[in-house]
Amino acid sequence: MKELEIEALVDNLDAVLGFVDAQLEEIGCPPKIQMQIDLAVEEIFVNIANYAYQPETGNAVLRVETDAERQTVTITFIDRGVPYDPLAREDPDITQSAEERQIGGLGVFLVKQTMDDVRYVYRDGMNILTVCKSVAAREGQD
Repeated sequence: MKELEIEALVDNLDAVLGFVDAQLEEIGCPPKIQMQIDLAVEEIFVNIANYAYQPETGNAVLRVETDAERQTVTITFIDRGVPYDPLAREDPDITQSAEERQIGGLGVFLVKQTMDDVRYVYRDGMNILTVCKSVAAREGQD
C-alpha cells in the first residue's frame, strides 16, 4: 500500500493523479480502465477540496492498494472535514434533460457506475471513502 497526504486543494489534483497513475502503471493497468479510475479520483478529490473544509483548508490522505495477482486496485480517500456521505444522496434521474435535473450529484453517480465497489464510513472524526476496480483487461479492451 502506498499513501499520499496532501493539502486538499484543487491545485494539487495533478499531483494526486500522478501518484495514483504511478501505482496503476506498476500493475499494467489498461488505458481505458486508468481513465475511468482517474475520473473517479478527480471527482472525489475535487469534492473534498471544494467542500470538506470550507472555508478553511485541510489535508486529504489517499491510500492506493494494488493486488497484481487479483488485478484489482483499491483507493481510499480520508479527510477530517465535515461529515458527509456522498453515497447517501439519491442518484440523479438521468432520463431527465439537463435543464430538468437537480444540480449536483452527477459526478458521484458516475463514480458509482464506473467503479466495481464504492463504500463510505465516518469513523473517528474521518470521512473514509473507498473505491475498488478490477484492472484486468477484458476481451476487446486495450
